[in-house]
Amino acid sequence: MTKFEEFKNKEKFLQDDELFYPGVGDPKLKPILTEKINLSANDFQELADKGIATDKEYQDAIKMGLYRFSDIYLDLDTENRERICSYYEELMDIVGVESSGGHLNNFMYGFDPTKK
Repeated sequence: MTKFEEFKNKEKFLQDDELFYPGVGDPKLKPILTEKINLSANDFQELADKGIATDKEYQDAIKMGLYRFSDIYLDLDTENRERICSYYEELMDIVGVESSGGHLNNFMYGFDPTKK
């Protein structure tokens, strides 16, 4: 479970040239975004601690976590939304979940392009 602690403790929303992320533009958003993504890390950790969590439970946690951003969604530019999604992908990698169930696409684009 140290991977969750490492994830929560690392500084987030900094410039990342590998991801072509310029960093959060509004410094007031940084602690808000960090808190919201760390809450999702807690959700994932609770599920992982159960030892029998399903992909669907993780996908539901992603959906709930992304909903936490709804109050500031209009303040997020494309780069920040992409960075949020990449943090969820990191959490998914920690627990071995392959798919967000379309929730990341819905958050990013407003729909799931894999569904017709």
